[in-house]
Amino acid sequence: MTYNDTSGIEALIASGDYDSAMKTLNAELEKSTDATMLALRGDLNWKLGHRAQAISDYEAAVDLDPSSPAAQTLAIAREVMDFYNRDLYNP
Repeated sequence: MTYNDTSGIEALIASGDYDSAMKTLNAELEKSTDATMLALRGDLNWKLGHRAQAISDYEAAVDLDPSSPAAQTLAIAREVMDFYNRDLYNP
């Protein structure tokens, strides 16, 4: 698999095979750090509920490529994590 060719990993995610997708992403990232793969792993971590790891992946992707789509995803993730609704905590 060449970098930025995420179709195989995206197919694993679409089929619900998250374990294989994560193993493949981790193996690819051990070979070489790639902003696209980091952002995709961040998306998978977010989907799995691993919010802190997802944000770390997005930050690493933005560090490698500040103009990557991960920058917008990181901003959205931070907004979600910063959301506070007083009505939910003080009925």
